[in-house]
Amino acid sequence: MAFYIFFFGLVLSFSLSVVNVIASDHSPLQDFCVADTRSRVLVNGLACKDPKTVEAADFSFGGLHLEGNTSNPIGSSVTPVTVFQLPGLNTLGISLVRIDYAPSGVNPPHTHPRASEIITVLEGSLEVGFVTSSPENRHITKVLQKGDVFVFPIGLVHYQRNVGSGHAVAIVALSSQNPGVVIIASAVFGSKPCIANDILVKAFHVDKGVINYLHSIF
Repeated sequence: MAFYIFFFGLVLSFSLSVVNVIASDHSPLQDFCVADTRSRVLVNGLACKDPKTVEAADFSFGGLHLEGNTSNPIGSSVTPVTVFQLPGLNTLGISLVRIDYAPSGVNPPHTHPRASEIITVLEGSLEVGFVTSSPENRHITKVLQKGDVFVFPIGLVHYQRNVGSGHAVAIVALSSQNPGVVIIASAVFGSKPCIANDILVKAFHVDKGVINYLHSIF
């Protein structure tokens, strides 16, 4: 009996380890795989450039010292450094973002389907928060000051808001070269084609006029 319990535990541990490997990004099998954005080869990610044609410029990006334009309805600006701006990030599983916030500006509720996120406040004060999965839907929030760090777990809805009197700046690191972003309001009310009104009326417990208005602004 003890042997069967041991054998079942061994099989279960192996199965879980296989699932974990399959669910994660593949480890690089070479020194680098600089993205070839002009390639027509369809792969899970981006195809590699010929290593003989790779240059230092493929591994560098300039401009994160520049302030983003926050003159928009949400009062924030995102400057990404993903594989699409920095081809050398391809297959490395990391990326970076600068976010600028006007006073009272927000980075609205959104998710990154392929990455966890860690944010560091460089200037100002930010209210940050995320919501756990259903059915708890627990709102975890904190006000960060200059030098503070906060982490948003992969896939969870999260946001930031400038609660200081001046502009705020943050640097964000993400655990994917292409983390993706789903802005909740834009995805729900700005999809093409639109999600049917009767679905949204029932989901949000509002009348059709409200849904039509939200469709019109997204």
